[in-house]
Amino acid sequence: MKCPFCGEMDNKVIDSRVSKDGAVIRRRRECIDCVRRFTTYEHIEEIPIMIVKKDGRREVFNRDKVRSGMQKACQKLDISMNTIEDFIEDLERDLRETGEKEIPSRAVGEKIMQKLHEVNDIAYVRFASVYREFKDVNDFMDELKTLLSGR
Repeated sequence: MKCPFCGEMDNKVIDSRVSKDGAVIRRRRECIDCVRRFTTYEHIEEIPIMIVKKDGRREVFNRDKVRSGMQKACQKLDISMNTIEDFIEDLERDLRETGEKEIPSRAVGEKIMQKLHEVNDIAYVRFASVYREFKDVNDFMDELKTLLSGR
């Protein structure tokens, strides 16, 4: 590891700590030459999850897109950002654990709707109306009837 201060390649690790979720190791290092300290982070290089869109295009899984969609669905409702962030963490972990390199966007959308259905019916219907591309009020009413009959 190259010292960011003097460029020397020789340094020693003074302290190592694992992050709370175990995914990252933080190392404090000391340069042998200039004796200054710096921090490095070591993490697993993960293969990106590819999402296959309805039209066949492929794009890398984007946490920001999921967050944005969920925030819009949860706007002005009593749903904390922590709930949304925790869900996104769980979603990404679940997608990685499938072992699949490519996952249909439909599967991701269904997982999001399932979670929103558990958290808040209004957020669920808002998300579903965009995700399922409701064309008119009848589509909206059909979804509401399904929601109400499930109670």
